[in-house]
Amino acid sequence: MHKRFLRPTPVVATLGMALLFSLSAPAWAQLRIGQPSGFTGSVAAGVKENTEGAQLYFDAINARGGVNGQKVELISVDDKFDPKVTVEVSRNLIVDQRVLALFLNRGTPHSQALLPLLAEYKVPLVGPSTGAMALHDPVNPWVFNVRATYQREAAKAIEHLATTGITRIAVLQTDDSFGADSAEGALKGFEAVGQKPLFLEKFPRDKPDFSELAKKVAQSDAQAVMVIGSAGNTANAVKSIRAAGSRAQAVTLSNNASEGFIKLLGEHARGVIVTQVFPNERSVSYALIKEAQELAKAAGMEGVSPAMMEGYAAAKVLVEGLRRAGSNPTPVALRNALEGIKDFDMGGLKLSYSPTNHTGLDFSDLSIIDANGRFRR
Repeated sequence: MHKRFLRPTPVVATLGMALLFSLSAPAWAQLRIGQPSGFTGSVAAGVKENTEGAQLYFDAINARGGVNGQKVELISVDDKFDPKVTVEVSRNLIVDQRVLALFLNRGTPHSQALLPLLAEYKVPLVGPSTGAMALHDPVNPWVFNVRATYQREAAKAIEHLATTGITRIAVLQTDDSFGADSAEGALKGFEAVGQKPLFLEKFPRDKPDFSELAKKVAQSDAQAVMVIGSAGNTANAVKSIRAAGSRAQAVTLSNNASEGFIKLLGEHARGVIVTQVFPNERSVSYALIKEAQELAKAAGMEGVSPAMMEGYAAAKVLVEGLRRAGSNPTPVALRNALEGIKDFDMGGLKLSYSPTNHTGLDFSDLSIIDANGRFRR
């Protein structure tokens, strides 16, 4: 089943067509899943890989007859990485496209903007591609996270740098809720090792100019700099820092764990540390990784990236929820089924939900980009 890309405009249907549809098929006759995400803009590379990973699993499930005899259809819509557009296209997906769930959207402000919509229409959001703490605590009854939080990642990265003797660490953060959330995690990491950031500066999410910040990094003689931002902005920040003459160790978070990010870095990719929220994408000791690798090979792909694994894992959780929701699922039935998942073995990683915990996995790791442009653990 091929995913469909829709324009972010309302679908206008005549009353007669709507009546015909209501008489000819149940509201959720097909397992339609809506994905509002940034297929264009500064996160496009990672979003593309997230989606490829999810579609890899959906295609495999559909080839085996689908879920309870029904095929999964992923309807992907470009929200241009704009929270206002995210809400607009998501409302269309829910009201006009009649999706069972929203799935694998990208962005912290974007996910937060969706929360009132989820409550209004009682539709779950599964596997948002963000580690925002606001989606974990307090527990939202309609949000089912699959990956660890950004705060955990950021703290772990700072603690790692400290163990290597690095004490002069600068932090550059995008000026939005994602940046604020992740920076809070970094500050927890500094506190854990008895340090403080050399400085912490914000930059705008849209079209930032890093020239002055890069000079500050160089003039401060920073040993390392954590850049909290989208792939495009982070790559531009690293390039500017290098152009300013600084050789500070660059560190960023798992939202940039994609091959597309490595390409954006170009000649400056080598040595950049990227936190990860899934096991090594080449570690076949994990059945989850081995399974994804084999499906990718069968599909003619060279392999899987960390961003693909995030999409793959999210799709696997969603399908398990759909399976448990029965042959005629509704959004509410899917939500209830997801919340009932206990110790679901995804292939070396176990996932559970409950009324008081919608975090999912809590795996966190570090990687470094090598001379061949690959993530190494």
